[in-house]
Amino acid sequence: MQKIFRMSKNLVIVESPAKAKTIQKYLGKDFEVKSSFGHIRDLPKKGMGIDLATFSPDYEVSADKKKLVTELKAAVKKADMVWLASDEDREGEAIAWHLADELKLKPENRKRIVFHEITKNAILKAIDNPRDIDQNLVNAQQARRVLDRIVGFEMSPVLWKKVKPGLSAGRVQSVAVRLIVEREKEIREFVPKASFKVDGVFLNKTSQEISAKLKKDFDKEQDAENFLELAKTTEFKVLNVETKPGTRSASAPFTTSTLQQEASSRLGYNVTNTMRLAQRLYEEGYITYMRTDSVNLSQEAIDGAKKQITSEYGAEYSSPRNYTTKSSSAQEAHEAIRPTDFTVKSIGDAQLNRLYQLIYRRTLASQMANAKIEKTVIEIGNAKLPQHFEAQGEVIIFDGFLKAYGIVKTEDDDEENNEKLLPKVNVGEVLDYKKITAAEKFTRPSARYTEAGLVRKLEELGIGRPSTYAPTIQTIQNREYVDKREIEPQTREVVKISLAKDKIKKEVLEEKFGGDKNKFVPTDIGEVVNDFLTDNFKEILDYGFTARVEESFDEIASGDQKWKNMMTDFYSKFHPRIEDVEENADRATGDRLLGVDPKTGKNVHARIGRFGAMIQIGETDDEEKPIFASLMAGQNIATITFEEAMELFKLPFDLSEVDGQPVSVGVGRFGPYVKWGETYISIPKGEDPLSVDQKRAEEIINEKKIADAPIATYKGEPVTKGTGRFGPFIKYQSIFVNVPKRYDFENLSQSDINELIDAKLEKEANRYIQQWEKEKISIENGRWGPFVKFGKAMFKIPKKKDDSKYDAEELKEVSLDEVKKWITDQDPKAFAEKKKPAAKKAATVKKTTTTTKKPAAKKPAAKK
Repeated sequence: MQKIFRMSKNLVIVESPAKAKTIQKYLGKDFEVKSSFGHIRDLPKKGMGIDLATFSPDYEVSADKKKLVTELKAAVKKADMVWLASDEDREGEAIAWHLADELKLKPENRKRIVFHEITKNAILKAIDNPRDIDQNLVNAQQARRVLDRIVGFEMSPVLWKKVKPGLSAGRVQSVAVRLIVEREKEIREFVPKASFKVDGVFLNKTSQEISAKLKKDFDKEQDAENFLELAKTTEFKVLNVETKPGTRSASAPFTTSTLQQEASSRLGYNVTNTMRLAQRLYEEGYITYMRTDSVNLSQEAIDGAKKQITSEYGAEYSSPRNYTTKSSSAQEAHEAIRPTDFTVKSIGDAQLNRLYQLIYRRTLASQMANAKIEKTVIEIGNAKLPQHFEAQGEVIIFDGFLKAYGIVKTEDDDEENNEKLLPKVNVGEVLDYKKITAAEKFTRPSARYTEAGLVRKLEELGIGRPSTYAPTIQTIQNREYVDKREIEPQTREVVKISLAKDKIKKEVLEEKFGGDKNKFVPTDIGEVVNDFLTDNFKEILDYGFTARVEESFDEIASGDQKWKNMMTDFYSKFHPRIEDVEENADRATGDRLLGVDPKTGKNVHARIGRFGAMIQIGETDDEEKPIFASLMAGQNIATITFEEAMELFKLPFDLSEVDGQPVSVGVGRFGPYVKWGETYISIPKGEDPLSVDQKRAEEIINEKKIADAPIATYKGEPVTKGTGRFGPFIKYQSIFVNVPKRYDFENLSQSDINELIDAKLEKEANRYIQQWEKEKISIENGRWGPFVKFGKAMFKIPKKKDDSKYDAEELKEVSLDEVKKWITDQDPKAFAEKKKPAAKKAATVKKTTTTTKKPAAKKPAAKK
């Protein structure tokens, strides 16, 4: 094999530079390995880019990839054979196909190789077993991309027209939002039911404690109290002791979904972070391919795990086995996520190592013996009592796989079910009670989704595939349809009745409930969009339909269905629905009629407006314009009460001046604030702006003064510091300077400040090659070379007539007219005058349209 390759030039193309680096060291000098940096082609960013008559996509090389494609074409010319080595899944197959098509590779000069781990053996084996591009896999990927583009491009404009401009819809993202919205509605409608749970602590003859639970709960307080009265004079005995052997078995090795879930519960990683780290582990050769829904292990892996387990723990801990995948569509990559080498127990990078350890231990545990346990159940009571107590405990006889992996509780586990070791007791033995407590407990609604819980649910419903979970979860947050805001707990009274030393004591305690952190909560706009889509596009939002679409993609991948036939069938039903909804559906504002304002007699509505959720007094078509108030953080239009809404109209309110500057308290887009002169100061999280009086406002202003006080001077001018959305900064004149982590931000020295500002000023001085401030045009030095900036827009600098690039000295001589020409060549409308009167007219027309439709839309709201 080596002799053949030495004669020819081999170009290997992979999709990431890290992967290229790892593969290059295995293949040596006979191969040149280059990276395509992901897809080189895609659907255009502007416009749909699909011929809806034939569903043919109009792919284009993205602007940022044109230079790369030129370089790849040059490398292809020098090579005798091109090896397309992108990932072993549909996305990877599509990347290989786009490369072959764009680089014009002939079948005889190209080979497709796949491997699900980047090890020397796997790479050499792949080169020995090349194949051609699998067009079925490519078509499955094209079908997903085209169908999702059509859904997004046709449904989103309907949302702009019927809900709010700038919104978007998507096949999988909309279903994920629906799950979160439905769970939130379930929580709102949940009516907690109270019952009394009875716990007892008993002592045996050697005064060892046994904790037990009564086998039945009481619905009524009186019944619980009567039971304690009866227990007061009862002699408790051990009625039965049962010991049963049991086993615990290890979970299967990781799939993409289970890795995301376990990394969330054990390491606290979000889905995106987990996939980023897993990608690096794969590319650097530590683990097998990280996008898979298979739990299968290769024989090589099973043998490697057995060897490691036997040497580290002993032969009795080894129990080689293979797992079968439940999902019939598990075919993306044919092995679970596992280490490529079991002798590598840890790696240098701390963050990567945490995830690697999780994968390593899970895979090892899956090949280890079951844990043996002994479960003991003790029944405690007396024939006089209507119910008996039960104590449960267990002891591990042989730890088996637990030695490698341990036990972790899932979010569904009962917090109180902490089984423990029990003391030895005999049947008939008399026990003393130390304390028996009947505590009022309320039933709880289903928990809100965590990222891991949402992934589990999507997988359970057959929605999406391993590659889609992370981007879906990221998208619904980026679109601001859901967020992870903190839900403040509510307080309620609970009754606790205790029996100790023959005395019964009753207490009324306060408990907090309903609070949540780091769980998904729909936003107001998320709920309104979801309700509109479920009302008008039932099939698209249907869980079964979304799963069936995934099955169709699987059929295309296996060659059992033609992708354009699938698209034709889908679009023939989908497009008429779009037209119907656009024409006939009412606008959606989430409007709730809360009541009538006692002062004006006008209706009070909670609804979505142009800038988000708001309260409105009066109607849009009234002669006198309605008045509005923004909702505060933690409030939403679906649950806000009339009283809470009316409180919002007390904002903003004025207070007395401070240092000659007016002071007011209000609430804006970024939450409640104190306004002092022209300075807006955020009121601390959780503090009610209506409770801010003169004294508290002055405290907030003084805190701001201290925070804004100069920390040093630079050339006689004050320097202040603060923390913004991009991290810590110092400010000198109107210049903001980011402070890197290598500096101690809390203890910046004068030399640190001089160094930071000097570097920033030098960078700014070198930034402009030419600047025309009045026209808001400049030629600037950028990270990738000089560019033209007009307002906030950036434009490329074209090449000269001889096809060479301008250097900095030549750009200093370019005229303003020439630069304007460069801009208009790239954006013909850049300098077009905005016709203000026409814009006003359009706004009026919109208002009229809204007004004419309003009364019809209001009827259902009034019924509520």
